[in-house]
Amino acid sequence: MNKKTSFTCLLLLFIAFQATSQTQIIAHRGYWKTDGSAQNSITALMKADSLDIYGSEMDIWLSSDGIPVVNHDADVELNGKKIIVQDTPAATLRSVKLANGEPLPTLEEYLEAFEKCKNVKLIIEFKSHRTKAQEDELTEKAIAMVREKGLQDRVEYIAFGINFVNQVRRVDPQAKVYYLNGDLTPDALHEIGAAGIDYHYNVLSKNPQWVASSHDYGMKVNAWTVNKAEDIRQMINLKLDYITTDEPVLVRQLINEAR
Repeated sequence: MNKKTSFTCLLLLFIAFQATSQTQIIAHRGYWKTDGSAQNSITALMKADSLDIYGSEMDIWLSSDGIPVVNHDADVELNGKKIIVQDTPAATLRSVKLANGEPLPTLEEYLEAFEKCKNVKLIIEFKSHRTKAQEDELTEKAIAMVREKGLQDRVEYIAFGINFVNQVRRVDPQAKVYYLNGDLTPDALHEIGAAGIDYHYNVLSKNPQWVASSHDYGMKVNAWTVNKAEDIRQMINLKLDYITTDEPVLVRQLINEAR
């Protein structure tokens, strides 16, 4: 290899490193702040994919008849009444309309749509349930669905409940799972095999040393849900791996300005 070729290779490696070391973007509940979209809708997933960002986040529950469904809140409104997701069968939940008119999706439908995505990873948040048995069942069913479709390398998991983190590690030790609650140190999460910390940006503002500590362990760091320009800039300056946001276009603009 001559000097010119060697220099070119080193330059390409440096560019690749710079690209992978920059803060990347995760769309919170998909890209829903745009025409025709809605939080946790399939349209929001597809629109996030069109932005060519790192990931699109969504939330799942277990229906009363054991079907994983996609929704953020513990309850939904149907015919003017609030119903609890985990107390309601999936067929009834499918009658709920999202803000854009789509039916509330099951996880299976969401994964079928995700198979068509070309850019984003899917970030699945397990919502905390009343019982450990429900959480264990949801974990096993969700990971089985992901595995059946051969999507393991394209899906990551997050949860506020440490039980979910432990269950993901048990069911699929190769899966990446992040902890959201903000009360455990990087040391503790490394000990249980978490892929990283995924904390509210206020937690990271108060504990900036946790970023470097996580990186020393080879763990990643994400902040949620960062929407204001001043907060976004602060998280970029902390050299986070990811920012989860309702404003992915703004975050991209500010990342580009920081280069």
